[in-house]
Amino acid sequence: MTLLRWVSTVVIVGAIAGGVYYMMHGQAPDSVSASRRGAGMGGPVAVIAKNTDRADVPIYLEGVGSVKALNTATVRAQVDGRLLSVNFNEGQDVKKGDVLAKIDPVTYQAQLDQAIAKKALDEALLANTKKDLERFQKVGTLAISQQQIDTQLALVKQQEAQIKSDAASIENATAILGYTTIVAPFDGRTGIRLVDEGNLVHSGDAGGIVVMTQVQPISVLFTLPQQQLPMLTKSSAEGKLTAYALSTDGQTELDTGTLKVIDNQVDQQTGTIRLKADFPNEKRQLWPGQFVNVRLLVDTLKGVIVAPTEAVQRGPDGTYVYVVGADNTAEMRPVKISRQDEKFAVIADGLTEGEKVVTSGFGRLKDGATVSVSDGKAPEQSPPALSKKSADGKKAARVGDAANVGVQSAQATAPAAPDAALVTGSTSEDKKNSDKHRHSHRDNGASP
Repeated sequence: MTLLRWVSTVVIVGAIAGGVYYMMHGQAPDSVSASRRGAGMGGPVAVIAKNTDRADVPIYLEGVGSVKALNTATVRAQVDGRLLSVNFNEGQDVKKGDVLAKIDPVTYQAQLDQAIAKKALDEALLANTKKDLERFQKVGTLAISQQQIDTQLALVKQQEAQIKSDAASIENATAILGYTTIVAPFDGRTGIRLVDEGNLVHSGDAGGIVVMTQVQPISVLFTLPQQQLPMLTKSSAEGKLTAYALSTDGQTELDTGTLKVIDNQVDQQTGTIRLKADFPNEKRQLWPGQFVNVRLLVDTLKGVIVAPTEAVQRGPDGTYVYVVGADNTAEMRPVKISRQDEKFAVIADGLTEGEKVVTSGFGRLKDGATVSVSDGKAPEQSPPALSKKSADGKKAARVGDAANVGVQSAQATAPAAPDAALVTGSTSEDKKNSDKHRHSHRDNGASP
């Protein structure tokens, strides 16, 4: 029985080893040849390609600027007094001449009345002096001297001048009285109120009552490098230039206006030229003090060949593109670029309208390579490849299956015995049971 157990164990171990070796090294001939073919042959290179086109390309000059109100005024009191009322709401749109605030006018009204009374007094004196002059002139030198006549004439002229002075005093008092009513200097928008009604205001107050800004239309001050000045002056001489105000990220167009003025000197410290453009600001997307990007249209290239910017590659010999031919073969072709931005490149030489150029998939691409062209849309989903971990798991499962097959084969080959082991090795308890069984046989006269 011991010999039989030993033979069974050897058979089981051999079956397991054979199954493992088979699964590790015994690939089918078809799978081996397929893997060799896959490693030795390279398929077409997958690329994305787009066609060149003929179009009108605008030329822009771009700069950074800040929004400035067309008119800004700090509304201050021109006379001293108590602020009787504030007649506007903060952030209100007002028209030129609208009453913004009123100052107590009592003192200034009294000064005006006093000036009017003074003029009336001087007019009465003048009338009496003129009558005396008329009497002196009628009597003549027979009753009075010529000196008295001349003195009376001088007195008339003096009083006439006094009346003119009184009239000027009245006008001055009227103007001062008018300053007690504060009105809007232009159409605009009020800001935050700087003083409340009931306070004493003075003509020398620095803060004022409110700050007004004119936001429709509105201006933008921006700068451009001095190297662009020749193109700028040439284009502005041909007509008005269109300006576009963009958000700080350059993605949103806020308003469209026109270039108003080019500054008369270049800033020597920064090497830039300042410009000013006016915008209607109908939607109020521009606000005083706001930072914006400005794009100035200076020219338009008519009917030029354009290609996607991502198609242009650069090498030791200059710029080039890969052109896809009718036989799906990629040709590396040198090109000349006259102008380029983030979207399109203007091709001066090297391409014609309608040619297909590669825009993506340059990793394995070379001159003369066969390509598989797509239009950039999402490809169909292919079954996901097994990860290394999953493949190892399946491989281990196959090894386990082979081991089970070997065990089952060993069981079928070995003769049935009560104490035959099903796994490699035996426990001490099994050994004790076997010895006891053997002794019982000897006691009964059985051979071992």
